Amino acid sequence: MGYRPVVPGDSLPFVAEVTETENKSVAERLDAVMLNVARGRVVLGLAAFAAPKLTVKAMGLGGQADPGRDYVTRMFAAREIALGAGYLLSRGPARRTWARFGLLVDGLDTLNGLRTRRGLPLWVSAGATAIAGGTAALGAAKVARDLVE
Repeated sequence: MGYRPVVPGDSLPFVAEVTETENKSVAERLDAVMLNVARGRVVLGLAAFAAPKLTVKAMGLGGQADPGRDYVTRMFAAREIALGAGYLLSRGPARRTWARFGLLVDGLDTLNGLRTRRGLPLWVSAGATAIAGGTAALGAAKVARDLVE
């Protein structure tokens, strides 16, 4: 889309039309990113549910047998599957609700990552917190965008 300076005699609908078109493009890109986040949640959840020991080992949290840790990992997996599937299977106002649930969970995960920093290797804590924080930022952008519409 080409741009030109606004000149005397231009009507406000022209300006509003340009702004609406630009905003729609941003909204569409954000929606596409959020769909990919939801797909990633489902994939991560399925992998963690199917192989909790491998998931925890890949995260740098040990590879020894630990039934309690595996149980909690599967609980995390179920949460990720539910959040991702809920977002993917919903439309309109329901999808906005799922985006808010995701933002809440990712925000809490970010806080949790910051609180547990001292008990984990730096790369584990930084990686997990960065992923949760990045996803929370995307969720916040989506929720804010939905509130504007």
